[in-house]
Amino acid sequence: MDRLTPEARSANMKAVRRKDTAPEMLVRRLLHAAGYRYRLHVRKLPGSPDIVFPGRRKAIFVHGCFWHGHACRAGRPPQSRQDYWLPKIARNQDRDRQSVEALKTLGWDCLTVWGCEIRDTEYLLENFRQFLGPAKDSLI
Repeated sequence: MDRLTPEARSANMKAVRRKDTAPEMLVRRLLHAAGYRYRLHVRKLPGSPDIVFPGRRKAIFVHGCFWHGHACRAGRPPQSRQDYWLPKIARNQDRDRQSVEALKTLGWDCLTVWGCEIRDTEYLLENFRQFLGPAKDSLI
């Protein structure tokens, strides 16, 4: 296993994007091709959801398994510096819960798409259709 220097690791972590990530872009392309129209990163809403359907009052969060502590292989915490990573991931999870609760209080429904789920586009499409209802102008 390659060990990165602290400087290289820091550069790696700084390169991680907050929005327009590869999983988010795939979800957006899939939704658009299925005929759904949406808004992006609506900052007026709690948690600034990644994808928002204002007319339907529905929001989708696209979470990276590692950063948000998903219970999958990619979501395992690192073996090093757990005193740093475990509280950081726990704060992310708390913030996620608070955002979803605040949105629910405002009458919104939320769906979380995990990075590990994006490989199965048929599953995603079915999940989106169940969550959002029929699209207005579907291409697929």
